[in-house]
Amino acid sequence: MTMDKSRAKIQTIWGIALVLAGIGMIYRIPQVVPKLAHFEQFSRAMGFIYFSCYFVAVTLIIGGGKKLYDNYKILRDKRDNEQR
Repeated sequence: MTMDKSRAKIQTIWGIALVLAGIGMIYRIPQVVPKLAHFEQFSRAMGFIYFSCYFVAVTLIIGGGKKLYDNYKILRDKRDNEQR
């Protein structure tokens, strides 16, 4: 799969955005989720809500990290091929 420079930059920015969104979620979950306990419907499922929120946050971080790593490998290989 070939990737031009502008697409590589977009993919890198998207990977960074995913990682930052995951980190932001991890930072905000302890502040926001306890407010849901005030609603009777959510108070019984707080463990599941915490698990779900942290699962999404970790998935964002891992997905963004994978995108950054894969994009780095593509750019590195392309740079090595240009130097030969």
